[in-house]
Order: sequence, then structure tokens, then C-alpha cells
Amino acid sequence: METRPLTIEDGKKALLHHVVEKGIALRDKYGPFIDFDTLQKILKDSAFVRYPTRVEFKSRFVEPGFFAFTEQVAADDSSQGFVIYVHEHFRNRINDVPAMVLYHLVAVNYGAAATGDEAELFGATVLGIKKEDYYRLLCALADQIPRPAASR
Repeated sequence: METRPLTIEDGKKALLHHVVEKGIALRDKYGPFIDFDTLQKILKDSAFVRYPTRVEFKSRFVEPGFFAFTEQVAADDSSQGFVIYVHEHFRNRINDVPAMVLYHLVAVNYGAAATGDEAELFGATVLGIKKEDYYRLLCALADQIPRPAASR
């Protein structure tokens, strides 16, 4: 039996499949209603979060038009963990944070191999909603961040 060499497309399909499997497993363990306390448990669960990860509310790290930014603690060592900086606008809207952090966990777990497509699929799978609805939710959250007044 001849085998063909694996392609980049094969790798992308495998990653998508793995992301869905992990999303289903996370949902099975923690349920579809992820609040901030549950998110903290998830962040400590090495079955779902590959590296130590914490959430901090610091807007200065978040680009305009975005709700969060993921940063590796040590540039050359993933094992040192990650910080997901969430815009301070959400500090008092704590139960909106899990949907945003789920999107960023894909970057923590898969690095540059993952794209927005995998991030949306993972978050949607965990929350039990359609990918398009999850995307719209994230856009709506980002749109709620007050824009700085234009300089005159």
C-alpha cells in the first residue's frame, strides 16, 4: 500500500479536528455556561491549557479594535506561560471574559499554527453555538469598547 506525503492541508485538517475534539471535551467537563470562576479552573487544567496562563485587565497591551492580546511570558520559552491581557472595559463585565479568552486559548495551545478559524471553531464548540454566532458575539464585544476621542 502506497502512502502519500502529508501536506500542509492535511495538517490544517488535523488541527481543526483536534480543536473540535478539545472543545467538545472541555464542554463535557465544564458545561456550556462558562463563567469567570469556571474559566479560572479551565486555565489551571492542563488537559485543556497547555501552558500556565493567566488573565490580566490591562488595556495598554490591547490594540484598538480588539478586546484582548496574548503574550508569551518568556519570548523563547513557552513553558514559562502566557498572559491574556483583556481590555479594562470588561473588568466589571467579568462573565463576558470567558468567550474572549476561549478565542485566545488556541494561540496558547497551538501557537502560530493556529488561525482565527481554529480559534472561532474552538470557542463556538465549547459554548455550543455556531461558529458564525460566536464570531458575531466577539465582534459585538469588541465594538462595545469605548473609542478614544479623536485628537483635534
